[in-house]
Amino acid sequence: MIAQFRLPDLGEGLPEAEIVQWHVAPGDSVTLNQTIAEVETAKAIVELPSPFAGVVSELSHAAGDVVSVGELLITFDIEEEAPADAAPVSDSGTAATSPDEVRTPNLVGYGAPPRAAGRPQRRARAGSRAVTGDTAVLDAPHDLLAPAASEEPRHERPRSTPPVRKLAKDLGVDLALVEASGVTGVITRADVEAFALRLAPASAPAGSSDEAHAIDTAAAPIGDGGGARETRIPIRGVRKATAAAMVRSAFTAPHVTTFLTVDVTATMRLLDALREDRRLDGHRVGVLAVVAKAVCLALGRHPELNARWDEEAGEIVQYGYVNLGIAAATERGLVVPNVKDAEALDLVALADALAELTSVARSGRAGLDRLTGGTFSLTNFGVFGVDAGTPILNPGEAGILGLGAVRRQPWEFEGGVALRDVMTLSLSFDHRLVDGEQGSRFLRDVADVLREPGRAMLLR
Repeated sequence: MIAQFRLPDLGEGLPEAEIVQWHVAPGDSVTLNQTIAEVETAKAIVELPSPFAGVVSELSHAAGDVVSVGELLITFDIEEEAPADAAPVSDSGTAATSPDEVRTPNLVGYGAPPRAAGRPQRRARAGSRAVTGDTAVLDAPHDLLAPAASEEPRHERPRSTPPVRKLAKDLGVDLALVEASGVTGVITRADVEAFALRLAPASAPAGSSDEAHAIDTAAAPIGDGGGARETRIPIRGVRKATAAAMVRSAFTAPHVTTFLTVDVTATMRLLDALREDRRLDGHRVGVLAVVAKAVCLALGRHPELNARWDEEAGEIVQYGYVNLGIAAATERGLVVPNVKDAEALDLVALADALAELTSVARSGRAGLDRLTGGTFSLTNFGVFGVDAGTPILNPGEAGILGLGAVRRQPWEFEGGVALRDVMTLSLSFDHRLVDGEQGSRFLRDVADVLREPGRAMLLR
C-alpha cells in the first residue's frame, strides 16, 4: 500500500519550510518515528519523524527546496493493510463518504478534523489513514513532532548548522571527525576550517590542496580577482522572517530612542567578586545578566514598558510577568528567543537561563515556544565593541534596551575626575504605549541599579 506524507504546519501558521537535508533515500527501510528529514522554517530547524514504518518509494523534493505547507514531501510503501474500520471504497476508486461528513487529512497544526453535527467522534489513532484507491493518505496525529523514542537506536549526528554542514561538504570534511571548540558542543565554521587546514599537509603540499584553496578563496579581499563580482543569496528562512518583522515593526509602532551613559564601576566590581566566589563555580554571571535583572526590577515599577498594543480589541495589554527576549546573532540570522517568567529568577539562575538560551538559539534548535511570547527584549551591542545604537522593537513589544560596550575612561567622580567603567544604554519604545517621561524614568531606574547594585534591594 502506498502512503503519502505532506509537509505539516509546524506551528505559528508558518506557510513554508526549506528542506535542509534528507536522512533517507528511495529504497530505505524506515521505522515509525525515525527522523526522515530536517526542515528549516522562519523560526527554527525541525526534525521530521516518519509517520509510517515501511520503505521509502519516492522523495518529492530535494535538499534546498522550499516547500509549502500541505505539499507532498515523501511517499512510502507500507505492508500494513487498510484498517477494518476504514471508509469503504466506491466503484470509482475513491473513499466513500456519507453525505453529512467529509474526511480531511489532519496534519500537525491544522486543528481537529471536521466533525459531523450530532455525531460522536472517536479520537484518531496515530497513523490513521483515508484510503483512495491503493493509496493511504496520512492523517497525522497532533503529537507527530513531539519527542518520541524510535523503535531502533539511530546514530547521533554532530551538532552543527546548515551553513557549517555545507562548508564541510564543500571542503570534503567529515563532521563526525570534527571536535567542537566551544562549550556548547556546536561545530562552527572555524572548527571545520581548522580541521581542513590540519588535513592539508597530509594530503598534498602546503597551499596546493583543494581545502586550502577553498578557504583562501573565501577569505580573499575585494578587488583581488579571487572571487565573483556579484553573489546572489536567496532571501528565505530566518533572514526573510526577520526582515518582514523589522519592516512591520518600523512602520507600525512609532519608535522613540533615548540614551543614558552610566558609571557601572560598582557593577563590574560585583562581577569580579562573584567570579572569585567558589560557590558559583560553573556559573557565568556577566553584565548581561545584571542588566537583565535590573530590567525585570524596573518593569515591575513601569508596567507600561511591559505591554502590547492590541489594535483589534482597542486595548493596551499589560503583563504581570516578564518573558525577557535576548537578540542573538546566529549564522541563520537574527533571532530573539526569550526566558519565560524571568522576573521570578535570581541573578545566578537568570545568568544560567540566558547562557542556555543563547546556546540553543545559535545551534538553531530553539523551539517555537522560546521564539514567541516575549514581552520585552535586550540587545547587546557591546559584544561587537559598539557604544550605542537605535534598536528596533520586536513586533508586539513596547520596549527594547540596547547595551553598549563597557569602557574605561575619565569620568566625574566625587567632585573630581577618575578612571571609571562606563556604559551607554539605548532604550527604544513604542510611543503609543509609553510617554517620554515614562521611558526616561524606566531607563533611569535600570541605570541606578547598574550604578549602585545595592539599590536592587530597594526596588519592588
